[in-house]
Amino acid sequence: MSAPVPSALQVEGLGLQIGGATILKDVALDVAAGSLVGVIGPNGAGKTTLFNVISGLMKPTSGRILMDGVDVTSTSVTARARAGLGRTFQTSSLFPRLSVLENVRLAAQVGLGGSASLFRFPKRTDAATELALQQLRAVGLDHKADAAAGDISHGDKRKLEIAVLMATDASIVLLDEPMAGVASGDVAGLVENIRTLQAEKNCTVLMVEHHMDVLMGLVEKVAVMYFGTIIAYDTPQAIMDNPLVQSAYLGTGTAA
Repeated sequence: MSAPVPSALQVEGLGLQIGGATILKDVALDVAAGSLVGVIGPNGAGKTTLFNVISGLMKPTSGRILMDGVDVTSTSVTARARAGLGRTFQTSSLFPRLSVLENVRLAAQVGLGGSASLFRFPKRTDAATELALQQLRAVGLDHKADAAAGDISHGDKRKLEIAVLMATDASIVLLDEPMAGVASGDVAGLVENIRTLQAEKNCTVLMVEHHMDVLMGLVEKVAVMYFGTIIAYDTPQAIMDNPLVQSAYLGTGTAA
């Protein structure tokens, strides 16, 4: 019998209350190292809030978060990033006036232990630039290296965000609706970019996505959120066959 895969991310009894309202309630999630997990649920179920708490943008009122077995519940966003947590958002977080290459190169120089200053870019022949160009080739954007990030298509911006993550040393990646607003013709390429991110970086990916057909064909397990808690966590097929999920999320059947 093979040894169990260690956990990369554990969420235990996580709760969040704001102004008397319960936003997250007793959320529990155990994500195996190197896995690709989807998070689904109706609008307002708490998916992005969960990502905000995991990444340190919001502080939980109860429970704890562990990365590779280390409790990071009280640590800052920066400390979690240094520990290997990467994140994309529903809206682009790129530097629109910098070139495509410069966006990735900045991430690469930080990942290689250099400065995060926008005024201290490395030379185009150094290790950070080589790493950046390698990641741009991986997502198919090397031909747009000199274009301003704000001028490329929405789908290309999503690919660029993947390249930025690949240029860092992130071991746990949170993708918040990476397919949102992406043209149908760009979806397949973005799916392959996410597969590349997971495979080449050997990282753990947690992904919120509303495109069910895309998600179910990509991830290994799915967590279903409903009213601030996780009501099911299983393989894609088991989730689709779950009567409670059908009632709460898909709108069929009767919830118990």
